[in-house]
Parts: sequence; C-alpha cells; structure tokens
Amino acid sequence: MEYKDIPTKADIERIAARRRPGSVSIYLPTGTTPPEADHARIELKNHLARALRELEAAQVPRERVDAVRAEGERILEDRDFWRYQSRSLAVFLDGELAETFRLPNRLSSSCDIGDRFYVKPLVRAITFPQTALVLALAQNSVRLIRVSPEGPATEVEVPGMPKDVAAAVGKTSVSGRSAEGRIQGSEGQKVRMLEYVQAIERALHPVLATSTVPLILAATEPLVGIFRGAIDHSRLVDEVIPGNPEEKTAEELAAAARLVLDRVYAQTIGQLKEDFSSRIAAGTGLVDLSDIARAATFGAVETLVFDIDRRVPGSVDDESGAIVYADEDTIANHGVVDEILRRSLASKARVYALRADDVPGGGAAAATVRYPV
Repeated sequence: MEYKDIPTKADIERIAARRRPGSVSIYLPTGTTPPEADHARIELKNHLARALRELEAAQVPRERVDAVRAEGERILEDRDFWRYQSRSLAVFLDGELAETFRLPNRLSSSCDIGDRFYVKPLVRAITFPQTALVLALAQNSVRLIRVSPEGPATEVEVPGMPKDVAAAVGKTSVSGRSAEGRIQGSEGQKVRMLEYVQAIERALHPVLATSTVPLILAATEPLVGIFRGAIDHSRLVDEVIPGNPEEKTAEELAAAARLVLDRVYAQTIGQLKEDFSSRIAAGTGLVDLSDIARAATFGAVETLVFDIDRRVPGSVDDESGAIVYADEDTIANHGVVDEILRRSLASKARVYALRADDVPGGGAAAATVRYPV
C-alpha cells in the first residue's frame, strides 16, 4: 500500500537548521509491494551499518553512536511502517532526532554523515510534488479525487458534500426568491447552480484550508464560470479538464490531471528562467557559486534553484561565505550546494530542486538576491 508523509518547507527548514556531530542522512528508493519494501529495508540496514562504522571511526561519543543505532533499529523493526511505503524514503538520525519521510518522487540511494543533515534531495518533494486534487463537477454529481505520482487515484469522502444541484438548493434562493416560484428558466437554473457551488465550497473548505497541492477542476460551462466566480482558492489551476466528468473514471481524470500538472510545472520553470534572465541583467541574479555562497551567508538570497543530482564537494566558511573545494565529500565537509541551501532556508528563501537542464546558467545553482553583498 502506498503511503506518503511529505515534508513541508517548515519541516525542511527545521531539519536543515540542526547542527550536531554524528548526523546521519539516508535516502533510498522504495516501493509499495512487499518485495520492494523488503529490499528497501535491507538497503537501509546496510546504510545504517556503514554510518555506524563511520561514526565510530570519527570518534563520535559512544553514547551518541548507540543512540543512532537504537533509532535505526527501531525503524528497521517497525513492521507496520514497512507495510506502507511510497517511491522513496528519507531517514534522519542524530541520537536525539529520528525522523522519516516517505516521498512520492524517486531518489537515488545515498548515506551522508556530518555535523548537519543532508537536505538537498528532500527539496524535490516540495518543488514539483506531482500530487493534486481533482474536483469533478457536474450538475448531477460531484467527486473530489486525490491524484498521486503512482498508484491508483482515490476518491476523498467530504462530509456535507451535496450530491447534486437539487440536493443543494434550499427553499429560498440567494436573492430571497423561491427557486421554484418567481425565478424561472435560465436565470433560475444559474441561481440553483450558484447555490450548489456555494454548498460545495462550504463542504470543501476544511479540506482545502490545509491543502498545499494544486486543485484542478473537471467541468463544463456554465459550471466552470460559476465555480471560478464563487471560489477563491490560491491553489486552483487555470487549466480545466474539459468534457463531462461523469463520463470519466477516477483513473481517467487522474491521467488528465497529471498532464495538466506537467504543463503547470513547465510554465513555472519557463517563468523562473525568464525571471532569472532579467534579474541577471539587472545585477540581482547570480550564477557563480562563490557569489551565491557569499549571498547565502549574509541572508541575501531571495530565490535559490539548484541541480538536484550534482554534488560539489567542499565547505563554506561560516563568516565570509568563502568556498573551499575538495575532491570528495567527507564527514568534515558536507557539500557546497547543500550548505548554500541550508543558509538560504534559514533566511526564508524560496527554493527549487531542478534537473540540470532547467538551472539558469547551466551551473550547480543559481540565485536571485534581495540586495547586493
């Protein structure tokens, strides 16, 4: 069974802010079938054994090593946990904190040990999550469908959701006239559909108030226009899944929604590139890693984009932001881009984990700044 517990940006900021010798960060691909979960569990066990050896070699205090071992073994032995997985697993252990995230995106296997957690791969889950809610809206039915990157679409039970227009219409319309009396014809039908949409909005409000995923509407006119005129939801996507949603299964709607999400994210990347081009020309966009590291150190980064797959071994000076490059990552240096990310998160920058071709300037990272440093 698929289960996701995707971090919020606040979760990532909190984890990135921790500094404690002997911090272990593990990422590994998983899956939703028992064989995939068993393989992932074995891989985690191997990563944990390697991490413990490195902690002992680095002379991390014995009690901390033992605490990391106990945290890891508790995760390994949790049968219910391994029954419910997604596409990837992130594990963070430092002897005091033990945290896991089951992620919908596919990540490469890695194990990092240092005085802080390795958070760069975690950002991908909040950049383009490929998760959405679809509201399939027709006069005779309404469904809310949850879409995930893989696995079946699921219909969400919403308390108080009206079944159709007739069930939503009260004895008195919004204008105070009887829906069955003085309002007739197309005017009366539009009033009834407005009441229907308003009843749906009231039922959906508790769900949407805490949702961070896009909401995609599947409907036809005039319900599309009535819904957009009555609903003010920041995550409502401009593009609509066309056609009568009653003629589509949940899986067909999910397939259409994934195509919509692809176009939404392509537009987002295109807009990012345009914004960066104009900011670079204005002198407030940076593509040189040394400049970005300095800006991040002084809290000046406004937006950071980086190549999720590229590692740049080295360290960043705490005071000046100067980079000292290395041949490979060690327990003493945690990677330049990840440290830039950590400092950017501390100053509440917007962050995007992208593929190499989408990073402006073609480097490991690019940034816009609030002010020159």
